[in-house]
Amino acid sequence: MLTFDTVPSTLRGCRKRFTGFTVQCSDYFVGEYAHRGKINGSPFFFYLGIVGWLHRGTTPWLRLRRHWFVLTQDSLDYYTNGELNAQRLGMLVLTSLCSVIWPDKNSYKETGYWRVTVHGRRLQYRLYSKHLNEAMQWASAIQSVIDSKAPVDTPTQLLLHDIQECRCNPELLEHIYNSNPILQYTQKPLYAPLLPFPYGPVTHNCNGSTTLQDEAVKIFNSLQQLEVQREPVPLIQGVLQTGLELRQLRDEMYCQLVKQTTSPLEPGGTRDLRYWQLLTCMAVTFHPSSAILRHLHFHLARQRALFPGSEMDKYAEFITDLLRRSRARECVPSWAEIRALTRRQQVSCTVHCAGAGTCSIAIGSHTTAGEVVKQLIGRFGLGDSRNIFALFQQCGGEEHLIASSAVVADILTHYPLPQTSLSPPLALHLLFSQSLCAHEMVTKGYYAASQDTLQSLAALRLQFTIQDFSTHVPLPRLQDLFPVHILQSQVLQSVKTMLSTNGTNTKRGSGFLAGGFPSSLWGSSAGKHKLEEEQLLKVRLNEEMASTMAAIVEHWKLLQGMNREESMTTYLAIVRECSAYGATVYPVGLRSSAEQSVQRLWLALDTKAVSLYKEGDADPLESFGYHQISSFHPMDKNIFKIALDKKDFLFESNQVILRLYTVSRLCMM
Repeated sequence: MLTFDTVPSTLRGCRKRFTGFTVQCSDYFVGEYAHRGKINGSPFFFYLGIVGWLHRGTTPWLRLRRHWFVLTQDSLDYYTNGELNAQRLGMLVLTSLCSVIWPDKNSYKETGYWRVTVHGRRLQYRLYSKHLNEAMQWASAIQSVIDSKAPVDTPTQLLLHDIQECRCNPELLEHIYNSNPILQYTQKPLYAPLLPFPYGPVTHNCNGSTTLQDEAVKIFNSLQQLEVQREPVPLIQGVLQTGLELRQLRDEMYCQLVKQTTSPLEPGGTRDLRYWQLLTCMAVTFHPSSAILRHLHFHLARQRALFPGSEMDKYAEFITDLLRRSRARECVPSWAEIRALTRRQQVSCTVHCAGAGTCSIAIGSHTTAGEVVKQLIGRFGLGDSRNIFALFQQCGGEEHLIASSAVVADILTHYPLPQTSLSPPLALHLLFSQSLCAHEMVTKGYYAASQDTLQSLAALRLQFTIQDFSTHVPLPRLQDLFPVHILQSQVLQSVKTMLSTNGTNTKRGSGFLAGGFPSSLWGSSAGKHKLEEEQLLKVRLNEEMASTMAAIVEHWKLLQGMNREESMTTYLAIVRECSAYGATVYPVGLRSSAEQSVQRLWLALDTKAVSLYKEGDADPLESFGYHQISSFHPMDKNIFKIALDKKDFLFESNQVILRLYTVSRLCMM
């Protein structure tokens, strides 16, 4: 006889069935209880779980059927109703590999129901409820049951644990390998993954059909195809791409390769080495978890001991070094890099240096841009230089700074190269120079020179980026080659002078009929004059820009046959004549305390001094060293003051304050 010490009020109502006991509960009751009861006078606790009505369906467009669901500690069951003798229609056993997809707004907008999806090993339940709170309670309760389950270990995991325990006993270790074919090479297909994966789709999308289990089986099928492929690189890239996109499969991929390189039919044969080559490429692309990595190191050491001096021994040593030095990559290795890795070689990279031609550098899959720069600085004897050098990537006529922490092999991967087996050694146009700083200085107008000199510099830039003149190559924008704002200033001054000469800018009210017309007519006339001025300015500017581009092209034609190194060296030789070369230049406004006026100047910061230039002048108006600065005071958000021993400067700028403050503090220490 079962009696309850306490019966919650929510259980009072009609009689419903639950796990063989008859209890009182509401038709819409959803709750979780563990109540203390008595059987034959002895107290005990039992788990009531969660019970309630839910709708179940395969797709939202089919008719949803209403069932009585019961959640226990081991399964999710549903019945025809909640009566004592109701028929159980289905049961989904819950393990630690089951997964729950929580309610979302999309399903509610489509069907008017909140959907909870439970994925089991073979079954999938889609549960629907009109109430969000009810759906959330079910999802939370099911997830709690799943989390309470012990982890599921596959036979492979158990064997890996045994191998780690018996690694010091060679006889027992060999017995484990020989008596368990799952650890050895096989030509048969794989029907289940070696490691456990959560059930359900790869992404939380109920319409998806691909699961991690299916992907793991497909990967093993790809590995077996690798044995007979004439050109293995595309298949290797496909496997690596899958590992980059699905992090959960990385341990499985390493376990499959360890399996296929253990006790092969022909050790050191072509088919066996294909697996070693893929393992080499995988070691530079991504790493497994710590547990699988530990087993991988043990496997590599074991293969080296079994086959000393063989190709497997060399690959195992090479992979061990890669695992120690490499780090996670952002993209799949390129065709040429995979070719080099399969031969256990480094990648050849060509770097173009200003004034020094080109040099070839051997890089590994882990080499960063900063390491390449250090190597070049040492090779050219620039260790004592105060300049900062960096690598730039040139592609499509544009140059981009490469961060010092970036892996050069990743940069090379994005560079377009012919993907054929006859591809040359990997070469990317990397620039080791300060040419970009010089070019930026010219295009911003900080280099004071005649228009003819600026046009010559633009032509050298075209020769460097495009090479010899050709009518089939589109020209870049003029503002990417030439300081266009100089043309704008000249054209504006010319237009104003012309309009003033023609009398179109006559002041309002100076004529005989000045007071005889309404002011609105005069305003309309002034607006018309302004519109004419803007149109004329636009036409004249377009004409001047076209004329300048034509002059640049004529200079460019004269550079026929000049290579990139010569054009870069000539460009830098011309720009170095500017006294502001190597400095960081900012446009500032110099305030005059007496006249309350602002004079537009250039403020140049270099490692030794601060210089002031008038726009277009080659020589500075004034220059003073950092040791002469007695104080530096930011007066306002965009205003700062530099105090010297006998003179003060008040500047307006929103760019230079922090930079000047940092440099001056460092130099005055």
